[in-house]
Amino acid sequence: MQDMPRLGSGIPLVARGRELRRLRSAVEAAVAGRAAAVLLAGDAGVGKTRMTEEVGVIASGLGALVLTGRCLDAGETGLPYLPVAEALAAVRDRAAARPALGRLFPEVALPALPDPGRVASGMAIPVVGPRSEQDIGQLQLFDAVHGLLTDLAEQAPVVLVLEDLHWADASTRSLVSFLLSRLRSQRLLILGTYRGDDLHRRHPLRPLLAELVRLPQVERIDLAPFGTADSRTFVAALAEDKLSEQVLREVAGRSEGNAFFAEELLAAYSSPDDAGIPATLVDVLLARVERLSPTAQTVVRVASVAGRRVPDARLRLVAELDEADLDAALREAVAHHVLVPADDLYSFRHALMREAVYGDLLPGERVRLHAAYAKQLADSPGVRGAAAALAHHSMESHALPAALAASVAACWEAERSGAPAESLEHVERALKLWDAVPGEQRPGDVDEMRLLQHASWVAGMSGDPERAIAFAKSAVRIADAAVVPERAAKLRRRLAQSLYAVDGREGEALTSIEQGWELVADRPASPDKAWVLAAYATILRGQRRNTESRERAEHAVAIARKVGAGGPEADALTTLAILAEADGHAEESRERLRAAMARAADVEAITVELRARYSLCVNLYESGLLDQAAEVVDAGVERAGATGLTWSTYGLELRVVQVVIRYARGDWDGSEAAAEPPGHKVSSTVSARLAAVGAFVAVGRGRFAEAERLLAELRADWHRDLQIPLATGAIGAELAIWRGRPDKAVESVRDALDWVARAGEQWVLAGIRIGAIGMAAYADQALAARRAGHEIPDLAAAAELIAMVRKTAECGSPRTGSLGPEGLAWLARAEAEHTRLDGAGDPDAWRAAVKAFDYGAVYEQAMCRRRLAEALLAADDRDGAAEQLRLADEVATRMGAKPLADAVRKIAKRGRVALHDSVAVRDEVDPFTPRERAVLALVAAGRTNRQVGDELFISEKTVSVHLSRIMAKLGASRRAEAVAVAYDRGLLTT
Repeated sequence: MQDMPRLGSGIPLVARGRELRRLRSAVEAAVAGRAAAVLLAGDAGVGKTRMTEEVGVIASGLGALVLTGRCLDAGETGLPYLPVAEALAAVRDRAAARPALGRLFPEVALPALPDPGRVASGMAIPVVGPRSEQDIGQLQLFDAVHGLLTDLAEQAPVVLVLEDLHWADASTRSLVSFLLSRLRSQRLLILGTYRGDDLHRRHPLRPLLAELVRLPQVERIDLAPFGTADSRTFVAALAEDKLSEQVLREVAGRSEGNAFFAEELLAAYSSPDDAGIPATLVDVLLARVERLSPTAQTVVRVASVAGRRVPDARLRLVAELDEADLDAALREAVAHHVLVPADDLYSFRHALMREAVYGDLLPGERVRLHAAYAKQLADSPGVRGAAAALAHHSMESHALPAALAASVAACWEAERSGAPAESLEHVERALKLWDAVPGEQRPGDVDEMRLLQHASWVAGMSGDPERAIAFAKSAVRIADAAVVPERAAKLRRRLAQSLYAVDGREGEALTSIEQGWELVADRPASPDKAWVLAAYATILRGQRRNTESRERAEHAVAIARKVGAGGPEADALTTLAILAEADGHAEESRERLRAAMARAADVEAITVELRARYSLCVNLYESGLLDQAAEVVDAGVERAGATGLTWSTYGLELRVVQVVIRYARGDWDGSEAAAEPPGHKVSSTVSARLAAVGAFVAVGRGRFAEAERLLAELRADWHRDLQIPLATGAIGAELAIWRGRPDKAVESVRDALDWVARAGEQWVLAGIRIGAIGMAAYADQALAARRAGHEIPDLAAAAELIAMVRKTAECGSPRTGSLGPEGLAWLARAEAEHTRLDGAGDPDAWRAAVKAFDYGAVYEQAMCRRRLAEALLAADDRDGAAEQLRLADEVATRMGAKPLADAVRKIAKRGRVALHDSVAVRDEVDPFTPRERAVLALVAAGRTNRQVGDELFISEKTVSVHLSRIMAKLGASRRAEAVAVAYDRGLLTT
């Protein structure tokens, strides 16, 4: 056998010093307790695996545990969570304490899953908007993996390497996102690699990468091909000076800086039988295979049909060779670096090698080998992943009946493993095959309607509501032929739930649930009948048909109690509680919600329980009981996490409310923690709303660039939910005001309100808040105009805005039946801002605003104290202003609200107020001479140069000289700008 050149892993690392330093820093940060993630991108063969090996050596030298897993390209679906299972196999003895890890390791008992009917029964209430369903088992698995890594990191630093993420299945991608979004202070580094050249425009990894790179703890490193000089150095080191200079130059040029291409070209050149340089990469890859003996080539071709990796036992059965001949062929393939042995598996040294060999098979040869693998897999029932592999091989060998049966089995297995996206892929394949397989050869334990119902279910769980609707509609069409009414009504309810989860399709949802009710209205009492009524009540309440909603809910409760169905009973009780709140009976509503929570908990209807918890915390918040609301929402979020529903429909909604409540109470660190993005795919509406409410803290703390970038991203999501434009409009206006651009703030407010108007909505209560911020912008415009001696602009527009705010307060439909403390407080602020249009503001109006926010909204109250202090200074009440400024400064300092703190201190400086008793007020050095100050004061009063000269008994030319010096000191280019800057710096007072 010809000696082979030593391959890249055996030579010193070449030309990767900069990238390796960054990776070393990430490892050291993880060891020090600063969790991090690195996404290493590069073309196929550029050297990503070699870099991960170097990182492993570095990490091991620092005492870290290195866990490595690789994704697999095995047809359209593959095995869910394969790289994670492979990586954690080394610590599987720690899995017994976490039953959810049974989805990765068969020997660990799986946890019991709640009845899907109960989990999905809770429906989003209209104030929340449409939501996608989430899979409990998948979330439990995510939490278990995260918990296991966290536990391991407490004992020693952990480096988790996940290679070839471009082949990751949907569930693995979701798990990676989940883990990366939760990197905090663990001693953990997650290193993922992927082929950048494989990511076409519609590749499923692209949108995930776009989300992950925005996380502060995630760093992306692009591993570029070698340059000309580095490529030459690499090839020379690889060849160990055994080849001529001409060959080295030719290999370096032909490889185009790709390490693997260079290795393969060099291996091809090393053979004396090689006829020359292959013309294409495939030829390069196949050149090494073609140097093998015929028997070894046959074995490699057989292995390529299995995928990147093939178990030794399965390869032996399919190859059908004598044991001695097979061992010799495998030894030869390993020696020539075509196959790599690992435990009881053989893998191709590089995926490109496997792809080239597989592509070189003859069509008949390919079908025959797929059929052979399918036969072996059919004899291995019950092995995890066998059904998915059998479906793939059966499809490729055109054995459609076997492919159908295996696809059905694979879809159930994937669902049990907490992989709804993979379950959806398998069931979709089964549905495509259904009509192509004769009836007598179809599986006898399932029908097309059941598959469609399951497809709708898993589509909803995997965040694809549009496909959930399509499958549900197909199921309904089939059911219309001949099924029992209860089953048909259940399908109609499923369709109604799917429609209700998509914004703008509430009318269709109502039609569907009405049709479902017609099917069972005259049928005996049953759980299905109770569920239809409970869903009916929810949809009617969403359309504000409260009387009918109450009737349906009460009917649902009666039937549910008769048949002992706790889930629909609790769901209907929740709807009745919300209706009581709308009638103004907030306390009664709270008692009913607590009863609904208890009933749902009794029967483990988890989603219904979370819906009741969410409704209770919103009730308390709207009533101004922020401390109680915080207790309820924190307990709700904890309950969601304990049941694996942290990012389910109401787990997410509880999180949104938690962000809002913590923001209002001044717990901004907690608010930011709660607003962190979910780590896996959820409804875009929910993620956008979560990001929108979380952005208030970014603005409040002065992180303006971050907030501006987020607002730009969220603009594309305005159509999803009216709360998004209202929230981002308010945030954009506040941002513009802090940046001294009230005109931009007015534009932001108008844009958001116009969007709401085009959507056909009137008197949306959030309009009071954004209207108050708009009035602040108009007031700032008026102040700037007065200081510059200009006419005050947009008074008519300001009048229209304050009229809209007042009308909304009068005509809006509050959840509690009457405008709550928050709405009243923002109305008071809008009125107070209105008084600033023609002066410093009315102290009494600002006192009313300060008092209105006393229900617990500490930051907004501090904002009002700032304006009250300005009004008091203008009224010459210096002591009163000092008290308000000190209170506002204490809040701003405690919360890290830098823009507010700076504004308060600027007012204190201008008013000669000491914010702290221990600090004496001292006069600052005046940058102006007495004559310059006199000139500036008269210019600020609107005098011309001639009028200033007349009053100061100096010439007009001398006035011009003084003005030039004043503008130079202030960095201004115009007299009006000089006046404005002087006011901003406290060098002029009103």
